[in-house]
Amino acid sequence: MNPPSNQLRAIVTGASSGIGKATALAFAESGIEVALVSRSADKLKTVAAEIQLKTQVRAEIYPIDLAMVNQVTQQISAICGSFGPIDILVNNAGMGYTNSLGQTTLADWQKVLELNLTSVFQCIQGVLPQMRDRASGTIINVASIAAFNAFPQWGAYGVSKAGLVALGKALSVEERGNGIRTVTISPGSVNTPIWDTDTVQADFDRQAMLTPEIVAQSILHTALLPHQAVVEEMIVVPSGGAL
Repeated sequence: MNPPSNQLRAIVTGASSGIGKATALAFAESGIEVALVSRSADKLKTVAAEIQLKTQVRAEIYPIDLAMVNQVTQQISAICGSFGPIDILVNNAGMGYTNSLGQTTLADWQKVLELNLTSVFQCIQGVLPQMRDRASGTIINVASIAAFNAFPQWGAYGVSKAGLVALGKALSVEERGNGIRTVTISPGSVNTPIWDTDTVQADFDRQAMLTPEIVAQSILHTALLPHQAVVEEMIVVPSGGAL
């Protein structure tokens, strides 16, 4: 049986943990069906099971390595075909990286830019045709306060997120006439597993950070605004001012 025409559907990338997982849960709890994208099928299955336990909303998993940028557009387009027309795309997947610019290798630079920026560009190209066909859609890109504030050792990461902000601005002016809204959310530091990855060497008070759930609620708010309104840019930082 086909779902009702007013049923909202979203793709959330990086949905296996952190902000992506919290966003998928927040969407599902608000009745939005979610296509969960991440590299790890096992982690996605856990998130989907939690959604099914808490809600009656459809959640399907799509294990995709977004670092394989030459395949991303086709893979996202395929989700639009199999899961149903996509109303909301949340580009959350990305990686953290710390090193001085002088010590950053070309390979590392390209890896950060490809995952944090180019894969987002490719995800957008995957959903645009069917959003244009229906003259409706919301694309939400998760950037970072590092796009605006420079932090030592975070140069490559900051450049990737600043590029994401610029991408959102360009997309907004190009697609608003097609009924497509573009949102860029730039959080301050968020207590997610990114701090435990091999590419990040940092020592911050994680208890002073934002929680993924706070950011997810901000994302949900922008997604559910009436269609005639849009929050084009949002900065959310810990009230204590950490990072």
